[in-house]
Amino acid sequence: MFGGVIPAIITPFTEEDRVDRDGLVENLQFLSDAGVSGVVPCGTTGESATLSTAEHMEVVDCVVEHADVPVIAGTGSNSTSEAISLTKHAEDAGADAALLITPYYNKPNREGLIRHFTAIAESVEIPIILYNVPGRTQLNMTPDVVSELARIDNIVGIKEASGDLQQVSTIIESTREMDFAVLSGDDALTLPIMSLGGIGVISVAANLVPERVVKMVKAVENGEMKTALEIHYELSPLVRALFLETNPVPVKMAMELCGLPSGHLRLPLHRGTTATENALRDALGRLGLL
Repeated sequence: MFGGVIPAIITPFTEEDRVDRDGLVENLQFLSDAGVSGVVPCGTTGESATLSTAEHMEVVDCVVEHADVPVIAGTGSNSTSEAISLTKHAEDAGADAALLITPYYNKPNREGLIRHFTAIAESVEIPIILYNVPGRTQLNMTPDVVSELARIDNIVGIKEASGDLQQVSTIIESTREMDFAVLSGDDALTLPIMSLGGIGVISVAANLVPERVVKMVKAVENGEMKTALEIHYELSPLVRALFLETNPVPVKMAMELCGLPSGHLRLPLHRGTTATENALRDALGRLGLL
C-alpha cells in the first residue's frame, strides 16, 4: 500500500464552486487504469486548505467509495483536535491510511510535534504517514523526531518533501530496522530518494502522466537504472513546469489543457500566468499529450 506511485489528486470543482464528484470519479478511473498504487485525496494538491470540513469529508467519502486502489486520506491540520476528527472520519469512511502534514503556522517545538502526532495515532487504528514539507509549513521535522515517531506502531512512514537528500538519507538510516516507509514528496527527487532506499512517491505529476511515473518507479525497483534515468529526464521539463507557481496552480492548468476534469482554483489561489501556461504546453507537447 505504501510504495510505488501514489498520486496526490486534485479536487475538481464545478462552475458553481461545488466538489465535482463526477470529475473526481473520472480522474480516479484514469489513474487506476494506469496502474498507480494508491491515491491521496485532500492533500495540498487537493486544495485541502480551502475545503470546508463537510467538503473534506465528502471528498474522502467519494474517493473511498469509487477508488479501485488504496486510499490514503489527507487529514492533517495545525489543530490537533481537528486532525483527530478528520482522521477518525477517514477511518470510519474506510480509508486505508491517513497522511498528516506537520502543523503549519503554529511552529511547535520538538515535544509539541511528538505529542501532536502521538495523540492522533492513539485516536485511531489505521496506519499514519507523516508529511514533512517545510516550504509550506515553515517547520522542518528533523530525523530524530521522525525516528522517535516511527516507534509508534501505526505511524508507518513519511512523505519527505524537505528537498534535503542528506536529511532523507539520515531518516532512512535511522529507521532501517523498523517497518517504516520513506516516500518522496517531490517529483524531481523521486529517483535519488529511491536510490537511497525510498520506496516510491506521492506525486503531483502522476495526475497527468501516471503510466510514465509508474514505469520509472518500477524500473528503479527492478534495478533498471538506465531506463529510470531516461524517464526521469523525459519528465523533467513537465516536473519543472508544474512547480513554476504554487501547487496546485500549474497542475490544474495542465489537466485542463489535457481535457481532464479540473475546474477552477479557489481563492486565494488563482490561475497561473501566461508564461506558466506556455511552459506547460511546451512540456506536455514534448510528451505527446497536446
